Amino acid sequence: MKRDLAMGIHAVEALIKSGPDRLVRVWINRSAKATERIAVDLEAHGVPVEWVDAAALDRRAAGVRHQGLIAEFVPRAPIDLQDLNDLLARHEKPLVLVLDGITDPHNLGACMRSAAAAGALAVVVPKDRAAGLTPVARRAAAGAAERLPLAVVTNLARSLAALAEQGLWRIGLTGSAERSLYQSSLDGPLALVLGSEGGGLRRLTREHCDELVHIPMPGAMESLNVSVAAGIALFEAVRVRSDG
Repeated sequence: MKRDLAMGIHAVEALIKSGPDRLVRVWINRSAKATERIAVDLEAHGVPVEWVDAAALDRRAAGVRHQGLIAEFVPRAPIDLQDLNDLLARHEKPLVLVLDGITDPHNLGACMRSAAAAGALAVVVPKDRAAGLTPVARRAAAGAAERLPLAVVTNLARSLAALAEQGLWRIGLTGSAERSLYQSSLDGPLALVLGSEGGGLRRLTREHCDELVHIPMPGAMESLNVSVAAGIALFEAVRVRSDG
């Protein structure tokens, strides 16, 4: 059975809350802040705890910030398109974040964190040429990777078509769009679609969006980090839905 590593306080706490049975063991540096409380929770769930020094954690983390604790666990399998369709069918006004070829695991994790905070049902990514849930992505997600389903799909264009069949309005974000995000209708079933860090939305992805919009930027910068753009779009949707 495949095992993975989760690093940092938020990631480990999320595992304790969502799936303590999937935790295999946790390495903790006793001198690290907040680890005593987490160790008590782990031992209450019968999870083996090994006390190690900071150098041992650093070696195991391979450069990822760990905040004094690293968990070995059995990850949940990503959901597929059928699972996503089943999930959407159970909600009247779903919000989904679709990421077209995000290759930086920090950005994937940050996008998942924003999506979870905004109440999105899932994040959708293509199987190929995209970042997966690595320890770096899980660390950046700050626990969101354990709370929010990640749908990994073989064909993103086909998946966008399936979202339309489920009644979702597909809004793609691109700097070249004439229409502003703030002019768009965000209050119904919605898929927000963002492109890769360098190339943006691919042509086929753009063609499977119902509407293309941009985020107005009156300042000197021409673009935003994809995770920042995702956060802006997600919480504009939250604002519109709250007002409605």
